[in-house]
Parts: sequence; C-alpha cells; structure tokens
Amino acid sequence: MRRIVVLILLILFASVTWGQQQPAGSAISSSQQSMPGMNMPGHDASNMPMKDKGIDMSADSKDADKDSDANAHAMHSMEGHMDMGPHMKMTALRAAKPGDVARAGQVVEAARKAAEKYLDYHVALADGFQIFHPEVPQKMYHFTNYGYAMEARFRFAPEHPTSLLYEKRGDNYKLIGVMYTAPKRLGEEELDQRIPLSVAQWHEHVNFCSPPPERRKEVLTPHSQFGLRGSITTQAACDAAGGTFHLVIFNWMVHVYPFEKDQASIWSVNRQHGDAD
Repeated sequence: MRRIVVLILLILFASVTWGQQQPAGSAISSSQQSMPGMNMPGHDASNMPMKDKGIDMSADSKDADKDSDANAHAMHSMEGHMDMGPHMKMTALRAAKPGDVARAGQVVEAARKAAEKYLDYHVALADGFQIFHPEVPQKMYHFTNYGYAMEARFRFAPEHPTSLLYEKRGDNYKLIGVMYTAPKRLGEEELDQRIPLSVAQWHEHVNFCSPPPERRKEVLTPHSQFGLRGSITTQAACDAAGGTFHLVIFNWMVHVYPFEKDQASIWSVNRQHGDAD
C-alpha cells in the first residue's frame, strides 16, 4: 500500500512540475518544453530525499516553485556553459584511490552502450527523449529523458543518462556524448560514489539572479545584470535590481564523451564548458 502511495505522489509531483513549466496560452509542442529539473535537462526540483518507504516532498515543492520562473531566463544564459566565472561551482579534483580508474571505466562503457543506440536522433525521440528548446540555436542540444531524470534523483544508473548530447549538423544531429545529473542536495562524498572525483568533475550553476517580469528581455542583451553570465552574483545586488536570487539554480551535472579515445577527452572539463570544438 505504501508503495502505491509513493508512486501516486511521484506521478502527481512530476505532473505539477511539468505543468508549471508550460507557457501560458502557448501551443508549443512537448519537445520544446523546459525539462523537469533544470529545468535544463533534468536539474532541479530534486531535493527529494526518500525516508524509509515514504518521500518527504515539502522542500522540493518550494524549490520547484522558486526555480520555475528562472527556467526561461536561464536558457539564454546556458548556451555553451562558457565563461561562467562566479556562476559556476565545480567539485575539486581528488587524488586517485585504488579502483577509481576501473570504476570510471565502467561508467564510460555503460555510457557508450547506452549512447550507441541513439546515433540516429530519431531513435532517441521515439524512445521518449525530448529536445530542450530546439527552436533556440545552441552549440550543443540536450535530448532529455524525463524518466531517467527522475531516477537520477534517487540512484545512479549509468546505463540511463539523463540527457543525450548532440551537435546540430544542418538538418541532422550528431551524437557526441551523454550527461548525468545528481540532486543538488548531494555532497561530494556522494558524488564520488557515483563517479570518482579523481576522474570526473561535476559542476553546478550558482548565484543566479532571475530578472523581474518586465526586464526579462535584458537576459539576451550584452553585459546583462541577470542570468548565468550576468554581473549580479549576490542576494543583495539581486534584491536591489528587483530580481529573484537562486544560490543554486540547477542540479549537479557531468558530461561524458564516451566515443573519445583517451581519458582526458572522455572527461574533458573544457569541452563540457563549451570552450572546445
């Protein structure tokens, strides 16, 4: 009976979160909607700790309400993850422990096997992956699986990446990698259990000031105060500008490029920040 109640709560929570992200009066197709949790691919509304056989969802509901307004503005700031500066937080690269390389290799192998099925992006769409804002030109497109994003909130399944990463090539998409996510409530020790921090560096996006409704267009302008490239990095400055401050706007994420030949390229930090290619 408890399992049924938990399942109903999960479905209800996912429905509410998805519904909050729909533009009022919009006829945009489902493939163009913001994703649960970033609501860039699967990030956020994720502080959902499991308590025994129940789930404490109160903190998540507040986070979801707070973050939903920032999603539209964040998209314009996220392109390429480049030059984040004070808006980027990364895990520290640790000294290697016995077994780290082998454990990371298992993740890469699982990522490669999962990705190979989706070299043709049509297969990804048919399997339920959805393109994050295909109408917006991007350096790299995230095709996200809502179910895998939910799963990543509770456990790490390397065979189920939250997102597939594609580059646009004319009318086609070329698969280049995958992205895993983890709840922002996790500490580095828990992230290390998912993928060794001596090999991979997870990152999250911080100090985000969402503009007030009447100033949303400013996110698109050069030298904006708002967004992940904005000059505002503190609660006080954001309040003074009439914005809404988010200390952490998305969940932890890490990109893996499993088709590359060497470890440095497979786990490239520069590439996942958009500084390469």
